[in-house]
Amino acid sequence: MVNAIVSGRGLDTQALRLYLVTDKSSAAGRTLTDVVAAAVQGGVTCVQLREKELNTRDFFAQAILLKELLAPYGIPLVINDRIDVALACGAQGVHLGQSDLPVEAARRLLPPEVFIGWSVETMDDVVRSAAMPVHYLGVSPIHATPTKTDTLAPWGLEGLRKVRSATALPLVAIGGIHAGNARDVLSAGADGLAVVSALCGAQDPRAAAAALRKLMDAD
Repeated sequence: MVNAIVSGRGLDTQALRLYLVTDKSSAAGRTLTDVVAAAVQGGVTCVQLREKELNTRDFFAQAILLKELLAPYGIPLVINDRIDVALACGAQGVHLGQSDLPVEAARRLLPPEVFIGWSVETMDDVVRSAAMPVHYLGVSPIHATPTKTDTLAPWGLEGLRKVRSATALPLVAIGGIHAGNARDVLSAGADGLAVVSALCGAQDPRAAAAALRKLMDAD
């Protein structure tokens, strides 16, 4: 069970270790709740609800379902972009991108115990993050991925290493990450791995999550 997720400005990086970002379009007709439940049983430590196509009512309803599912495990629910939904469902975290509500404005609206992640796409973003009330950075994308096309060129492993050398904040890497490259991404400086299709699109999300955790936790 994940406890004491946030302490002051610090965030327990173990809560970010295997970070599932939802994508209903990859779920092959299964419900998001079923996919998330299986992935959690396999070792997922954090879940971000990111469903841009859902209207507000359906997005909120899905958030409530996931919050109830994750609560017994002590696994944090992160809401992508929607501060209103995060507040309404009592989510533990919010993740913001470059075109979302500014971090400072979100911080004023959210309770102090709710952590904020922020996506960085350039080194300028990384430098600016030092003055922001954020708990972790999402380094996006590491590799090209069809699940997120509204970003700049991929960072690659060398770019991730540069980000690691420029900040002490926890780093969550996302973009084209799977069992074949997970350990390389961790070695390049990531504290956690965010995955989308590698879990949401897996035939057996529980087994896929367990395989990733085994690779990640190996000495």
